[in-house]
Amino acid sequence: MPSRVIELNPVSRITVGAIGEPGHRTFYLQARRGSTLITLVCEKEQVQNLCLALQGLLEELGEKYPQGAKFRPLNENMELEQPFTPEFRAGRMGLVYDDKRDLIGLVVVELVPPEVNPEEATVARFFFTRAQADALSRHGLDVVARGRPICPLCGRPMNPDGSVDGFCPRRNGHSDELVFA
Repeated sequence: MPSRVIELNPVSRITVGAIGEPGHRTFYLQARRGSTLITLVCEKEQVQNLCLALQGLLEELGEKYPQGAKFRPLNENMELEQPFTPEFRAGRMGLVYDDKRDLIGLVVVELVPPEVNPEEATVARFFFTRAQADALSRHGLDVVARGRPICPLCGRPMNPDGSVDGFCPRRNGHSDELVFA
């Protein structure tokens, strides 16, 4: 049993964003219900995987439960809200679907150090509509894409000078410049 459960069911707003310069950004997931604002710290890959999973789930739900598939895309402000006071750093994430209310649920488990019992981790559960899931996934992928360009050879992020942090095995130390034919 988790030590604490945070539940916003349903949220009035859910978004992701990043603060900082590319290569040194901190990613956040935020959910609001009324005056309650919950902010979680995430990794870039978590945001990307969440958004891709939401897109896949929306497609699957459109086929399995077509009655809710025709929603109007949201055009709301998806920027993060102040204050940035994270409740915890996100560890595992999972998606669920409540077919009775046609809501998607995001379950986030706190990342705890190895010496802490995983049962003591805080759990956050956010439930939202398909339209909110669509807006979240589109916005989140846009936020992720604003980062550093990816090396076409090794798939690692490139620095502004064109170098890759660490070693690019495909370059094999022979060239500092990429030439595309």
